[in-house]
Amino acid sequence: MSADESQGTAEKPITPARLAEEIRRLSAMRKNGELDATGFDQRFARMVGELRDRRIAGGREEIEKALGPLRSESLLRPEEWFRLEKQLGLK
Repeated sequence: MSADESQGTAEKPITPARLAEEIRRLSAMRKNGELDATGFDQRFARMVGELRDRRIAGGREEIEKALGPLRSESLLRPEEWFRLEKQLGLK
């Protein structure tokens, strides 16, 4: 049994669909003016940090399928996509 299991602190991985939902939400908040650039960057960094801690469920194909439509909708800037893909191990 790992230390995480014995302490009950292991969290479930994040699903690709949940990640896509969060990106859509953050992007909409930025577009609607609810988040300025700094606020968006802070929330995006927090989301990437959570991915680092919890990881993402599913394989490469499932992740790309969930995120593909978001790329075509230009919901994130190129540098944000790069950072996200790097964290997910897709780059």
